[in-house]
Amino acid sequence: MDVTIYEVAKRAGVSIATVSRALRGTGPVAAKTREKVLKAVEELNFTPSRLGVSLAEGRHAANGVVFPDLAGPYYTEVLLGYEEVASELGRSVVILSTKGRTRVNDLIKDLAGRVDGLLVFGHAAPDPLIAELVRLGVRLVVISRDPLPGADTLRSENTASARALAEHLAGHGYERFAFLGAPLTSGDDVDERWRGVRSVLGGAIEAVATREYTVECGFDAARALLKDRRPEAIVCSDDEVALGALLAAEELGLDVPGDVAVTGWDDIMAARHARPALTTVRQPMRELGARAARALDELITGVRDTPRHLILTTELVVRASCGPHPQEVRT
Repeated sequence: MDVTIYEVAKRAGVSIATVSRALRGTGPVAAKTREKVLKAVEELNFTPSRLGVSLAEGRHAANGVVFPDLAGPYYTEVLLGYEEVASELGRSVVILSTKGRTRVNDLIKDLAGRVDGLLVFGHAAPDPLIAELVRLGVRLVVISRDPLPGADTLRSENTASARALAEHLAGHGYERFAFLGAPLTSGDDVDERWRGVRSVLGGAIEAVATREYTVECGFDAARALLKDRRPEAIVCSDDEVALGALLAAEELGLDVPGDVAVTGWDDIMAARHARPALTTVRQPMRELGARAARALDELITGVRDTPRHLILTTELVVRASCGPHPQEVRT
């Protein structure tokens, strides 16, 4: 494991800021102190990194945001909420998308050395890297992920709303279901949604994988599913996948919800204007980004130094894509 600037400071009996000044020649450092620092560097075989030195020196008035992908309205909404608050706080935002990138860990560590703190989305950074960043003292907020030691986490509620959605569909009398966008990563949002609907529907729902959570992938997966074995209702991992399912049903000449019901998740603008309008679960996407920006600022400015784990409320929104409820028909 690489030696850190913190270990050098401990060996020399000085602060990390003093180590940084001694190595860079910035600021006053007594000759004996510099000698102790250099001796510790030699004994530990320490190689200064941009990350360690930047953490020692102070602030950059910039935040880093690490996304797995920047395509799609969900990421856009979260980022807009984040950037709006960051701007109010006088901070610029440096964005890193990990999709299609190599040496992702190195890219994230390099970014951490150029900013005051990081927002990491989902599993864009693996657990061992998160642990390393925490050990190095990086201020971290992680969105849409289970609580992690030493880092703030922030996510929208998934399980209870997924159960409410499943119960609503079961109330229609549907008996055969598919979940489009099978769980790919344990502990992420989609996995929680899958577990929530399955806890209500049990073996009546099957998981159908999509390559990605996009309209195109939703279309491909739904078209194959509807040609092979048509469920009575398709529960989609997000609205983009659901919009793809609506297009696939249209291409195959199927009526929604007459032949198959379709539901989504997020309540993006397109969900409200789809034909038929999409039953979905609304999550506060912009608020998620705004809360993340404020949480990171609290850690950077020292308002608090203990991690906090927040869950934002979501809401089932019933529209036409799952059909009129039997109780509504009777009345």
